[in-house]
Amino acid sequence: MVDKDIQDTPVAVPKQNLSQILAQTVKTGIIKSNLVPMLAGLTLALYTYNISPFEKIPEMILALIGSALIIGAAGAFNNLYDRDIDAVMERTKNRPTVTGMIKAKSVLWLAISMTVVGLGALALTTPLAAILGFLGIFFYVFPYTMWTKRRTIYNTEVGSISGAMPPLIGWAAIHPDITHPAIIGLFLIQVIWQMPHFYAIAIRKHDEYKAAKVPMLPVVKGVRRTYIQTNVYLVVLIAASFLFQSLSLGITLVALVLSIAWLVLSVYGYKKMDPEKWARSLFIFSLFHMTILFSTVIIYSLMGIFFQL
Repeated sequence: MVDKDIQDTPVAVPKQNLSQILAQTVKTGIIKSNLVPMLAGLTLALYTYNISPFEKIPEMILALIGSALIIGAAGAFNNLYDRDIDAVMERTKNRPTVTGMIKAKSVLWLAISMTVVGLGALALTTPLAAILGFLGIFFYVFPYTMWTKRRTIYNTEVGSISGAMPPLIGWAAIHPDITHPAIIGLFLIQVIWQMPHFYAIAIRKHDEYKAAKVPMLPVVKGVRRTYIQTNVYLVVLIAASFLFQSLSLGITLVALVLSIAWLVLSVYGYKKMDPEKWARSLFIFSLFHMTILFSTVIIYSLMGIFFQL
C-alpha cells in the first residue's frame, strides 16, 4: 500500500529551483533517451515509404512534442505512485516527490495535463499514433507500476511493452500502418533489449530493491537464474535482427553483430567476473548496443531519404 502522505515528511536535501524539481519529476533523462528510438521509427517510415521530410514537418514536430509529453507524464505518474519505494532506495530517495519539494496533487495535475496535451499532439499526426501513445502510458502506469512491479519477477517483461512504444509512435506519426517487418523488428528489439538491461541494474542495486521489497529477478531467484534468462533473451535478440533483412543488409548485420557480441560478453563475463562487475559490463554494453543500433537506423534512413530526393 502506498503511503499517500509521505510527501508531507520533509527530507534534508540541497535546495533546488523549479526547473530542477520538474526535470526530476518528469524524468527528463528518460524522455531524452526514449526520443532516440522514436526518431528511429519516424525516419525509417519516411525512408521506407519514400516520403520527403519536408512534406511531414508538422507531423515530425507534433510527434516530438507528443512523445516527450507522454513519456514525461508516465514518469510523473510513476514517481507519484512509487513514493514509498523511492524513499527506501538510495538512488531515488531525494526525488522531489519523496522529499516533499513538490506536492502530490501538483504532480497528479501535471501528469494529467501532459497526458492530454501529448495525446492531442499525437492525434494531429495520425489516430494510430495517439492510440499507441495511450497504450504506452496505460501499460506503464497500470499493469507495470500499480500491479506487477510489486508482485512478480516478470514486472520487467510487462514494463518492456510501454518502453518499446516510442519507435511505433514515430513510425505511426508518418504512416498509419505498423505491420512492416522493419518496424516490428525495431519494436521487438526494444522489448527484448530491456530485460538484460534492467536485470543488470537489478543486480547492481540488489540490496536497494530487496530493502524496498521490489521482486526483481536477481533479488528473488538469484544471479544464476538471471544469467540464464539473460542469455535466453539475447538469443531471441539475435534472431530478431533478421527482421531487418527485407529492409537493409547493413542494418541487419549491425543488429546481428551487436547482439552476438552482447551474448559473448555475457557468457565470458559470467565465468571471469564477479556478479557486480559482470552486471556493470552488461549494463554499459546495453547502452552501446541501443545507441549504435538506433543511430545506424537514423543515419541509414536519412541518407536513403537524401538520395531519394
